[in-house]
Amino acid sequence: MPSRGRSVLRRVAARGTAMAVGAGMAVTAVTAGLAAAPAVHASPSFTGPLRWAPCDDPARPGAECATLSVPVDWAYPGGPRLQLAVARRKASEPGARVGSMVFGPGGPGDSGVRMVVDRISRFSPEVRRSFDIVSFDPRGVGGSNPVTCSSGLLAERPSPELRSQADFDATMAYNRRLRADCRARTGPVFDHLDTARTVRDVDALRAALGERKLTFHGSSYGTVLGAQYAEAYPRRVRAMVLESVMDHSVAATRDFLRAEAASAEDSFQEFVKWCDGTADCALYGRDVRAIWRSLLARAGRGELEDPAKAGSPLSSSDLVNKIAFRKFYEADYAGLAAAIVTMHVSTPLPASPTSAAPLPPATPVFCSDWHLPVRDHRTYASLVAMMDRTAPDLPYLLPIHMVAACLGAPTANPQHRLDARGAPPILVSNALHDPATGYPWAVSVARQLGRSGRLLTYEGHGHGSVTSGPCMEDAVDSYLTDLAVPPRGTSCPAPDSVNAAGSPPRPLP
Repeated sequence: MPSRGRSVLRRVAARGTAMAVGAGMAVTAVTAGLAAAPAVHASPSFTGPLRWAPCDDPARPGAECATLSVPVDWAYPGGPRLQLAVARRKASEPGARVGSMVFGPGGPGDSGVRMVVDRISRFSPEVRRSFDIVSFDPRGVGGSNPVTCSSGLLAERPSPELRSQADFDATMAYNRRLRADCRARTGPVFDHLDTARTVRDVDALRAALGERKLTFHGSSYGTVLGAQYAEAYPRRVRAMVLESVMDHSVAATRDFLRAEAASAEDSFQEFVKWCDGTADCALYGRDVRAIWRSLLARAGRGELEDPAKAGSPLSSSDLVNKIAFRKFYEADYAGLAAAIVTMHVSTPLPASPTSAAPLPPATPVFCSDWHLPVRDHRTYASLVAMMDRTAPDLPYLLPIHMVAACLGAPTANPQHRLDARGAPPILVSNALHDPATGYPWAVSVARQLGRSGRLLTYEGHGHGSVTSGPCMEDAVDSYLTDLAVPPRGTSCPAPDSVNAAGSPPRPLP
């Protein structure tokens, strides 16, 4: 291993050892009962070839599953072990096989195993033809020793609408109680969930697959994993696609929240623009913002029915994050307009208190990776006010929930600028209008990668871009299979502006 790679890993290991006691945070995906944390046993640190067997899902044949044994704490490889759940689908054309491509799931908290088993169509036909597609459940997620907490305690989560210093202090105290509960129920892995540890897991997976160099596709939160792998092991990268990019160099809490709010508000503005100019929009010819504000007001009073749960109120936070934001992810503006109309004409419920939905799985991973401190309630209130100014149509976006849930949590793998000198060209792909990982983050990450960074711009909407039309798909496929790097400044139009035969990539002006 190059001396620089060793120094990076020493730095990561030292930082993790110093801060990992209690690395984590508030919460997890277990909300409907308690799961016992799987036992881990000491065994040699060497990981041999994976033993594949058909996955237990007869409805979706063709996927194979295995487990990868890794140390719970990479600083002590002879200590307790963690069994990572892994899945693959073999290349559909063995004669054209290039190798294995590892997919880094997003979230944090998404299951890579479920992606391979259930959503293989997420990858282009050319990638499925040329690669064994492999993914895994990151530590603390799904089949890899999931973070487990008391469902009763999770149900007590305070609202992120902190209105006083007493509310702020109560949230800090609740977070401490929840971290202690989750740690006790989850086991030793709870203190070793940060992405720097998962980088080591990915390198163990690479070795177990028999690949001399890694071909990797990371999406959303998986881009943090990919970028930090390239930083730790720059000369072990064959090809790497970072899609919908998180910028882990954003150091200040205010800057992080402002960027997230601006990206979400941009998508709302694009939605309004689309409705104003598209006769197919169910809100065409109407004041979209006025109708939306009326729904937010009804939700705030507990009078808006949850479309997914008859008779139950939908909170204003869930209206923003569960309804609008999810539609922005898919760039499903027609679907959002139809949902707004349905809710607008619905019969109001009797006014009642509401609460936001549980946080997504593996929030402890986020808290282990992001140091986003807030000194007191006055500072917190100023952050909320700043987000409201930046995204006036989308109050209490999910990032402020995450910041509240991480109050008081230690951070094992805090933000820093990338240093991946020695890495080959890395393809950074992002939509111009991404609601969660804004285009400026992709520009920043490509710049941090220096000569290795190659930005591929999708001139469209949504969270995800690599299969958004033939131009994007061809550029990414050529890079992954043949290592053909698109020219600097390459941009691809959205499909609705592409003729039937498609069009080649074009440089941005």
